[in-house]
Amino acid sequence: MDLAEEAADGMTPAQRYLTLTTVVLGSSLYGTALLTTSTILPQMQGALSATQDEIAWVMTFNILATAVVTPMTGWLVSRFGTKRVMIWSIACFTAATLLCGMAQSLEMLVLWRILQGGAGAPVIPLSQTILFDTFPRRQHAMVMSIFGMAVAVAPAFGPVFGGYLSEMHSWRWSFYMLVPIGIASTVGMALTLPADKLLAKVRFDWTGFIALATALAAIQLVLARGVRLDWFESTEIVVECVVAAIAFYVFLVHSLGAQHPFVNLKLLTDRNYAIGLALVTIYGMLNFTPMVLLPPLLQQQAGFPDMLVGQVIGSRGVGMLVGFMTAGFMSRIDPRISMAFGFGLQTAAGLWMLTFDLNVTMEILVANSAIQGFAVGVVWVPITAVAFGTLDAKHYAEASAIFHLLRNIGSSFFISLSIAEIVRTTGANYSRMTEMITPYNRALAMPDVTGAWSFDTVQGLARIAREITRQATMIGYLNAFTMYTVASGLAVVFALLVRSRKTA
Repeated sequence: MDLAEEAADGMTPAQRYLTLTTVVLGSSLYGTALLTTSTILPQMQGALSATQDEIAWVMTFNILATAVVTPMTGWLVSRFGTKRVMIWSIACFTAATLLCGMAQSLEMLVLWRILQGGAGAPVIPLSQTILFDTFPRRQHAMVMSIFGMAVAVAPAFGPVFGGYLSEMHSWRWSFYMLVPIGIASTVGMALTLPADKLLAKVRFDWTGFIALATALAAIQLVLARGVRLDWFESTEIVVECVVAAIAFYVFLVHSLGAQHPFVNLKLLTDRNYAIGLALVTIYGMLNFTPMVLLPPLLQQQAGFPDMLVGQVIGSRGVGMLVGFMTAGFMSRIDPRISMAFGFGLQTAAGLWMLTFDLNVTMEILVANSAIQGFAVGVVWVPITAVAFGTLDAKHYAEASAIFHLLRNIGSSFFISLSIAEIVRTTGANYSRMTEMITPYNRALAMPDVTGAWSFDTVQGLARIAREITRQATMIGYLNAFTMYTVASGLAVVFALLVRSRKTA
């Protein structure tokens, strides 16, 4: 009997299922907070007087903080113990969520979102570890099914309730509604989680970690602020690029020479693992970007209320749930086929988005969002199987850290790039379109062309300016949807490059 079986046998069934309940509550908080926040981005943008690219920092820096802290989970557990890390993570996450709702400025909101992402980073990996240790091996499949479904279902309902509360009261209540759940989970874990036994010491490569974190933070700042500061015309952007280059150089040199580096670059010699990292990066790029882009488009340009925007985002969660369930039945199929099918669906959804205009209907949005969510659920399992299928088991811990790091980095960077493209294209197309509004344009003298538009008053010109802004912004979104579609198609190519099980 191994240690996991002994730990499981020392607990009553009631203790096990109470532990399962509190762990599921805690692990559901992060996904629910992420999707709910994406729903209320337009309302926060107006309340905090932020531009579209600035309000996107609420998402991107949260995801980046999660990416940076996740690889530290093993060291934190070795230093403080699983129970203590889990309880403090949920407690700090809950406190940060409350502070997000109370934030009075964009800077404070971004700060608390960074704390929220960093505090919540250890929750998901530790949740699985705790459940494996709590339940006997024969029940692991059943427990993971319950855990996976609960974690997938909770984010589906979060945006719906968050959108309703933000419309009825304010965006702050979308954060406040999560606080009681966080408190209940913290208290429950303190009462149900077994005490930690002997802690195994784990060495942590602080040099590699700090160098990589500095490089990633600098690149994120470049992507987040570059479009407003005119890129390399700004001294700040140049300094941040230099810092990123130096930090990344230190990281590479140190990783190649250290005995126990933060990131073992030798793992990249495994072909399937290297392709798996490329696939999970694209997976991250495709996973959260639509949830950040669609709410501002629907609320500000198409006139959708927050409640309906929440339903659109929530339908993605429903699609993910069905996708994860379908992935279980597809596990016997060649993972290359499963991945090609899933990414192919995302490519089709991207092509469908390219047909959107400002008159798009709710039914089309819900169907497209559900398809995207379904594709995300289908591809996750085969990507994981491919990435780790040919690695030695002793490398799983560090390989998993890199795997999840790149998934979050892909999300953060691609969101910033998409927002930058929308801002750039909106400005360029607005300038081109306004050139046509002139007394020398003979077409505007024709009543059939101008219709109800008026060019003789300030109010009439203001209405035309608003409409030009809407159309120019829509072109920017279509460009961002094109980037999404191209990334999806590229993932299909990578999926077909994976070695088959027999060859590997």
